[in-house]
Amino acid sequence: MTITPETRAPAELEPAHAAIVSATLPLIGAHIDEITTEFYRRMFSAHPALLRNLFNRGNQAQGAQQRALAASIATFATYLVDPALPHPAELLSRIGHKHASLGVTAEQYPIVYENLFAAIVAVLGADTVTADVAAAWDRVFWIMADTLIALEHDLYREAGVSAGDVYRRARVVSRVDDPSGTVLLSVKSVDEQFTDFLPGQYVSVGVTMPDGARQLRQYSLVNAAGGDELTFAVKPVAALGEQPAGEVSGWIAAHVCIGDLLDVTVPFGDLPAPTGGEPLVLISAGIGVTPMIGMLEYLAAQAPDTAVQVLHADRSDQSHPLRERQHELLAELPHATLDLWYEDGVTAGSPEAHPGLLNLADVELRDGAQVYLCGNSGFVKALRSQLIERGVPAERLHCELFSPNDWLLG
Repeated sequence: MTITPETRAPAELEPAHAAIVSATLPLIGAHIDEITTEFYRRMFSAHPALLRNLFNRGNQAQGAQQRALAASIATFATYLVDPALPHPAELLSRIGHKHASLGVTAEQYPIVYENLFAAIVAVLGADTVTADVAAAWDRVFWIMADTLIALEHDLYREAGVSAGDVYRRARVVSRVDDPSGTVLLSVKSVDEQFTDFLPGQYVSVGVTMPDGARQLRQYSLVNAAGGDELTFAVKPVAALGEQPAGEVSGWIAAHVCIGDLLDVTVPFGDLPAPTGGEPLVLISAGIGVTPMIGMLEYLAAQAPDTAVQVLHADRSDQSHPLRERQHELLAELPHATLDLWYEDGVTAGSPEAHPGLLNLADVELRDGAQVYLCGNSGFVKALRSQLIERGVPAERLHCELFSPNDWLLG
């Protein structure tokens, strides 16, 4: 279930509120980093369990979550004061699915509200945040919150669960260590069976860290739907510069074995499922290949005659996740093509690959195709720009982001 571009917010800003928001939006925007930093400081001080057991500590440390929150509020407010702008449907849909996958409920929104508005006053001052200004931005917050709460309610209903009741105790029934260093884990619920899922969806996986915190991360499903198992791929993230090593991915790769128990949610994710009647272009980099593997699994099982063009970029053939499975699936699709780019150069084992970075300048894309794009932030931003320049309509371009970087997509 997704918000469509035709979806509208349940209410509009009153003209007086719209004028105030429009006038103060530049001031809020100029201080948004300070506001969101102060907001999270206040919220985690008052509710430390949220950081330990719900929020991604790595994203918090790097400021990614702060930028995502700032961008989402600013984007929604800008739309409310100028409804002629494109509706932020994709942004809201991604947030709603992520929230549902974490078990967020309506009761948690007042906590956000209280600490966010305290942060705004703390940063801008009570003289600036008058009663009228506060009332206008209060309206912005609750229109956005009510939109998300309604979406999340529908997602829970469609998944057949009560609000927030998304976690299942699951036993690891298979572990495969891919040559790339990626770990494939298959799990079965120990109580009620997992709901079915669509290609490109993901689950949240909860593990208890050595310090007792229960940290959650989301991983794309890479098996075909229809069975009672879920298979997801975890690639450990090494420390790079100021970016810390992946806390949960590294722990899973080092410690999780067959027979272990994990907390795994029912699947969510708003990538539209392929119909089998339209050509597809699947573009990925690194571990961004995982939702594309899920797509290929679906096509091999349900629509093998689909015309599909696969483009993948990686550092080398050795770091290419699920490379063998990708080749096996493409062999089952008679109208599929594959192009690879390896930044470190081409070896004898991958003669079909191109050296260097993926660039669409010399690639002839299938006409009328639905295009799926997934990779790290820089890759998604660069390739999305290339695709738009090539004339790919926005409604045919579907991006999956593995970190809270919606702000990159404008």
